[in-house]
Amino acid sequence: MKEFITIKGAKENNLKNIDLVIPRNKLIVFTGLSGSGKTSLAFDTIFAEGQRRFIESLSSYARQFLGQMHKPNVESIDGLSPAISIDQKTTGRNPRSTVGTVTEIYDYLRLFYARAGTVFCPKCDKEISTQTIDQIVDKVMSQKEGSKILVNAPVVRGRKGEYSKLLESFKKSGYQRVMINGQIHSLDDDISLDKQKKHSISVVIDRLVIKEDISKRLTDSIEAALKLAEGLVIIDNDGEEILFSTKYACTECNISISEIEPRLFSFNSPFGACPTCSGLGYKNEIDPVLIYGDGEKSLRKGALAVSGWNLDASYYGEMYFEALSKRYNFSLDTPYKELPDNIKQILLYGNGGEKLTLAYQSYSFSGSFHKSYEGIIPNLMRRYQTTASESSKADIEKYMRSTPCSECNGLRLKKEALAVKLNGQNIAQICRLSIKKLCAFISNLQLNGTQTLIAAPIVKEINERLKFLMDVGLDYLTLSRSAGSLSGGEAQRIRLATQIGSGLMGVLYILDEPSIGLHQRDNEKLIATLERLRDLGNTLIVVEHDEDTIKRADHIVDIGPFAGVHGGELVAQGNLQNIMNAPNSLTGKYLSGEKNIPIPKTRRETINGFIEIVGASQNNLKNVTASIPLGVMTAITGVSGSGKSSLINQILFPAASNTINKTRLPIGKHEKIDGLHLVDKIVNIDQSAIGRTPRSNPATYTGVFTPIRELFAKTNDAKERGYAPGRFSFNVKGGRCEHCTGDGIIKIEMNFLPDVYVPCEVCKGERYNRETLAVKYKGINISDVLNMTIEDACCFFENIPQIYTKIKSLYDVGLGYIKLGQSATTLSGGEAQRVKLSTELSKRATSKSLYILDEPTTGLHMADVDRLIVILQRLASSGNTIVVIEHNLDVIKTADYCIDLGYEGGDAGGQIIGVGTPEELANNEKSYTGIFLKKILDNRYVV
Repeated sequence: MKEFITIKGAKENNLKNIDLVIPRNKLIVFTGLSGSGKTSLAFDTIFAEGQRRFIESLSSYARQFLGQMHKPNVESIDGLSPAISIDQKTTGRNPRSTVGTVTEIYDYLRLFYARAGTVFCPKCDKEISTQTIDQIVDKVMSQKEGSKILVNAPVVRGRKGEYSKLLESFKKSGYQRVMINGQIHSLDDDISLDKQKKHSISVVIDRLVIKEDISKRLTDSIEAALKLAEGLVIIDNDGEEILFSTKYACTECNISISEIEPRLFSFNSPFGACPTCSGLGYKNEIDPVLIYGDGEKSLRKGALAVSGWNLDASYYGEMYFEALSKRYNFSLDTPYKELPDNIKQILLYGNGGEKLTLAYQSYSFSGSFHKSYEGIIPNLMRRYQTTASESSKADIEKYMRSTPCSECNGLRLKKEALAVKLNGQNIAQICRLSIKKLCAFISNLQLNGTQTLIAAPIVKEINERLKFLMDVGLDYLTLSRSAGSLSGGEAQRIRLATQIGSGLMGVLYILDEPSIGLHQRDNEKLIATLERLRDLGNTLIVVEHDEDTIKRADHIVDIGPFAGVHGGELVAQGNLQNIMNAPNSLTGKYLSGEKNIPIPKTRRETINGFIEIVGASQNNLKNVTASIPLGVMTAITGVSGSGKSSLINQILFPAASNTINKTRLPIGKHEKIDGLHLVDKIVNIDQSAIGRTPRSNPATYTGVFTPIRELFAKTNDAKERGYAPGRFSFNVKGGRCEHCTGDGIIKIEMNFLPDVYVPCEVCKGERYNRETLAVKYKGINISDVLNMTIEDACCFFENIPQIYTKIKSLYDVGLGYIKLGQSATTLSGGEAQRVKLSTELSKRATSKSLYILDEPTTGLHMADVDRLIVILQRLASSGNTIVVIEHNLDVIKTADYCIDLGYEGGDAGGQIIGVGTPEELANNEKSYTGIFLKKILDNRYVV
């Protein structure tokens, strides 16, 4: 086997004909500025070629379903192993996907409970067991002598079908009668069943009179019935039903559990899922509070600010509300909260079908008609369930809340599954334990001899997978955690843990910043995990900015020297000393200390008041009271899962938004928040995508595309043709290419792989038709503008302030290398966050704004972090309040104030460990963040 991977002539994206030789079976880090070409080399070249070769190795039959893979722009790659990509994409938004199902640990737990669990009655919680035929006979014989017994063996329960063959087989077996949906029918009669109707069909053995001499006959009858069905319903002379089963049954509660199999514990199967919520654990329902808010407004002033019902903007709503006010005698000018309860009930849920006289009037005609009032909530639910429009659904979802299912209390499973326990805990309960506590639970299980033999191989598999999750710093997660709620870093580390569990060797793994969202304390575990994967005989290529990971690498490749068109070159490679000695390596300069991010000489004083969050108890927060100083930069720190996002994103932001922007966002559990009246603007800059489709891009998101289109409409070419600004929009008909409807690309669905996008064959990716592209400003058309980098656009539009200001703000946050029209789907979470930040920077500041940022250093090189800190400090110096959730010590050390949460993640977190300046936190021996921060502050670079 070759010892090296040899790449020649890599020219994908901005790569400039790179030649590179990297060792196999080593931990290799690709580093460099954001946008320098690391991802282009690692993912778009090396991984893409490995994937293409795998597809080409398959049969022609298989390839016809997978399609033709794009060949990266590279002359040759030798020594390439089968490649697996572990990137930052989330594990999916399917609400049925959980940490347990993604890692397959839940599959082993289902098997564990099915084979070794103890069964209890779902009703009385008494331990139950199977019954023998003799026990069933004895129970029947215990009835009073002379009682008439109908022995009824259920064969079909609540299923659709005709079942004519089944009925015929009963008749051939000697049975004379069956019970269908509660009615007894003779098999000699012509029985017609509806295929579309659900049926319950039971064999009727006979109506028996209890006598001393019928025991054998009854035993034979029950044995015959159990050949067809696993349970019996015995109906005595008084009509009372008694349930019996050769499986599990509670004779006191007349409850029978038909089977204990792994599928009983699956919330994705009808055999195990809660019938009320279908295994989701929650129901999305309209929340009346989100419709009417605080109730201070009247109906005429927009109390029910729902699309289609707001009297300020909807004649439809006005027509109904006028009719309702006349019929039920209430005023549209009365504040909603002062209306009688029965009127509120009618407004929200309808008037029970009573006809109203509705008057309408327009410019040309008027009249009236009679119709009942549906009610806002039924109307919204009907529209939500019937519309095919994603935007309409998203609009209605603003008024919905997810509430735990009333039947299963959010546990997803039916009561029979929850009645099976191990050491007193059902499967849903242990899935709500943190990974760390679940490890302890499994280790301390008290099993009998038979259970131990059955469980040994299952427990081994469970323990190994749990250990892998702990090794990558995810011990605070629970198996019941929804996969869609995981951050990109968490999802990536879960897949990394899964790969370790597979035990493969000879594989090329390519990872994209696995340290994202990880506290320094847990970073050591992650690096050890990467080294373990390497030691199995695999090659790891890690795209990373984390200093600790870079220093532990066997081989480092530095791409640069700068971003975009100024990058794409091999700056340096080798060991750590090689990188630090390279004269053109910006990474090396930061690693050696030649360049650094300075610590402020003084900290801003906390003299402008506080926003105080009192009694926060959302998720794992333990009745926390946190005071956030105004007019300064505050870092919210702590180990992963300690409660940072719960405090800021789920409590502070929605509360501030509802107060300042009059939104109606759900707010996490807390007692009160004081001080929000001191803020006049709230800006939340998270890492969610700026758009879900390829037609969303930085130009449209920041709003700069509007003045650009207006500029093109003012050109002589456009005026001669009569083109308005709308002609230059790729979102509407007129100027766009209709073959791709302005996308510039065509999506090709791949059956077994992610969808592939190829350039439109008509417009060649330019989005517009030929007539639109003929209009030029300074020699370039509208498509050329969208293909400009931010840096080039700054120069091109420098004399047009309305455009330049917005583009310059994108450049200032380190996005000079991306294109104005770059698809939102290709931007990383960190890049999307910086686009949002630039959008806010281009707006006029109020000096009383509250900025909330969630790990803004994601995907940033040390030099880019330096630039980001300058921007945040500039905002704080203008009197704004900056709240940053962050692990990056360079950001934390430049903050004015810190709030550190811990001590651990998950259940062991949710407490405030320390507050104060970075220096004060560094002296807090209880703080994990402080321990690492102290090392940084002891080597001070002060400005």
